[in-house]
Amino acid sequence: MFNSYQTNSLRFNSEMCNGCGMCAVVCPHAVFAKNGRVITIARAENCMECGACQVNCPTNAIAVQSGVGCAGAMIRAALAGQREMCGNVQCAAG
Repeated sequence: MFNSYQTNSLRFNSEMCNGCGMCAVVCPHAVFAKNGRVITIARAENCMECGACQVNCPTNAIAVQSGVGCAGAMIRAALAGQREMCGNVQCAAG
């Protein structure tokens, strides 16, 4: 069976990263890990492609195409009567 979370559009360019850690702060599924000023992708399979990391990256080190995972999160939030949030900021698609 195909697992959409094993394949996603998340791309991270560590050479462009300044280590600010905003991606780790805004990611609702702990995809990124910060160790000092070094950022890594710790759990790529957790990415729901909401785009919050890309929108909040000041150096454009992250690229992701908003996908079905974000749509699912927005639908769940709408059904619950809430505005979808990604971490501490609004989702890129929201």
